[in-house]
Amino acid sequence: MFKKVLVAEDLDSISLSIVQVLEELEIPVIDHVKYCDDGILKIKKALHEKDPYDLLITDLSFKNDHRKTNLLNGDQLIEAVNEVQPKIKKLVFSIEDKSYRIKNLFNDLGVNAYVSKGRNSIDELKVALKRTFNNEERILSSDLDFNFNDKSLLEIEQYDIYILQLLAKGYILESIAKEFRERSIVPNGTSSIEKRINKLKIYFKANNNVHLIAIAKDFGLV
Repeated sequence: MFKKVLVAEDLDSISLSIVQVLEELEIPVIDHVKYCDDGILKIKKALHEKDPYDLLITDLSFKNDHRKTNLLNGDQLIEAVNEVQPKIKKLVFSIEDKSYRIKNLFNDLGVNAYVSKGRNSIDELKVALKRTFNNEERILSSDLDFNFNDKSLLEIEQYDIYILQLLAKGYILESIAKEFRERSIVPNGTSSIEKRINKLKIYFKANNNVHLIAIAKDFGLV
């Protein structure tokens, strides 16, 4: 079983539950942080001391408080960890249930397992920990049911998500083009963006922009 685990979770009650599971599995070293910034510091410190963690367990959402932080969520923490210790095993423990976002965690950030917080989450966590240690890939808790080989949504690029996010905020075509130019996102011409919006409407079988935004929200894209 794992020898050294770091838990990034800002709620004490959930953190205690995770730690209890790890203790039942007789993991000798268990550390806990409430801020993502502290998480990456511990990862770096352990590497410097040549005593690295072999597993990171993290939530995705962290509440803002009086402390100013650079890493705002679990996604950013995982990305930062990947830069310094890409081979560390990564398990996400979160309430998020949108298939698009979860697929991105596996495809883009290389997480090994995803357990959703729920009624049976502790038992699911135990199973996921054992399977992760045994080098199984793309481990999902049983309450999540989708096919990784399903190509729907996989063709959607970050560019499309930017467009959908701005449409959801009420931006018109010209405003999106202006925003893209300011953020150096290309292509940023109104004609190119309009074509992309039309492509998205066809892809999602949306009748209009309002319908498109509603569908995108259902998929967790905005």
